[in-house]
Amino acid sequence: MLLIECPYCGKRPELEFSHGGQAHVARAKNPADLSAQDWTDFLYMRSNIKGVHAERWRHIHGCGRYFNALRDTTTDHFLATYKAGEPRPAVGSGGAGSGIGGGAGSHPSGDTGVGADSGGGPGQASAGDSQARS
Repeated sequence: MLLIECPYCGKRPELEFSHGGQAHVARAKNPADLSAQDWTDFLYMRSNIKGVHAERWRHIHGCGRYFNALRDTTTDHFLATYKAGEPRPAVGSGGAGSGIGGGAGSHPSGDTGVGADSGGGPGQASAGDSQARS
């Protein structure tokens, strides 16, 4: 079973979580000023990369909070989890925070880690080996 580390509750089974889409999506300050095409792009266009991707997750059958995770889409390994509103952590190849089995590294996805995420709460982010299979 895949375990996902909630930054608030610790490691929990994947069935307790719901995927919330791409993390760090910059929202327009005044959506009414956007053209129809720009608004459509904001609502529906997301990067769909092969490699490390920043995603939003919600612990629906636990604390109910949103958090962000770095997940390698080629291996389904969670490399790091961190609270919403915190910057994307740096994840290096094979070092600390690289996930179980190592070897997974950063991908030049263009995801800067800067955005208007909200939610979360006080405390520290969790990083490192945040996945285990049994």
